[in-house]
Amino acid sequence: MKTLFCLLVISGAAFGPMVVSAPATGGAVLAVTTLPSSTHVFLLVEENHSYSSVIGSSSMPYLNSLASKYGLATQYYANTHPSIGNYFMLTAGAIITNNDSLCSTITNDNIVRHLLNAGKTWKSYAESLPSVGYTGCGSGAYVKRHNPFAYFSDVANSSEKNNLVPFTQFSKDRINGALPNFSFIVPNLNDDAHDGTLTQADNWLKTNIAPLFTTSMFKTGGNGILIIVFDESVTSDTAHGGGHVAAVVIGPTVKPGSKTATLYQHQNTLKTLMEALGVKTYPGAAGSAQPITGVF
Repeated sequence: MKTLFCLLVISGAAFGPMVVSAPATGGAVLAVTTLPSSTHVFLLVEENHSYSSVIGSSSMPYLNSLASKYGLATQYYANTHPSIGNYFMLTAGAIITNNDSLCSTITNDNIVRHLLNAGKTWKSYAESLPSVGYTGCGSGAYVKRHNPFAYFSDVANSSEKNNLVPFTQFSKDRINGALPNFSFIVPNLNDDAHDGTLTQADNWLKTNIAPLFTTSMFKTGGNGILIIVFDESVTSDTAHGGGHVAAVVIGPTVKPGSKTATLYQHQNTLKTLMEALGVKTYPGAAGSAQPITGVF
């Protein structure tokens, strides 16, 4: 009679790989990957391009170098068209609306509520935001629909609105070691590939995001996690609601050059970043979504 052999591998930031085994003469292997914990997570959203126009494109050599060096979700799909519903899924776990002209304050459950309850800090760093705490519809190359935090009543109707800051604050907080637990990064319309080119967006990433990787949280032994994701694909691509898009997961705990072919959407990104921070409750669809573990 053969004896079943089961090998359990558990991986996590706190304790690294652990193998549990027993003497046997044959059998099966079970691998379980857990999400590493993090003290600082970052989410940066680009605009309106398909996976195939980004990954492997000569227009975005810097982003592709990050995808090759760190982790890439090859089957990641946006939730809807147009943009605004995807931004809400990334922060509220629900589409809420497909009206890109929405400018009012909303009371829906959202990430801020859960971060505050868990004692975590946050900021939204928005390029071209005219002033700290601005919750208006737009100004110049800044638009509210790309900054969902400005809609939430938890922010707009409280002192939390002071965490809506111009992107110029990002480098200051990085240099001063003052980055919050959760950072939402909003390039303006010219630099997020919405109005500008992919090359312009790529150059912006290299200039403004590369310095983040010089901090201890992104060096060996650090635990920072940055996800760069496109909000939606081209309008004609409606697969899974919003089309096939690029999502790159970056950090020292990411397996170098890893790829995951699991189907993921924006609620999975929301779950990933919140769970990595140790938050135990989640808004909307993030509650039942699986975190993106395949690249760790």
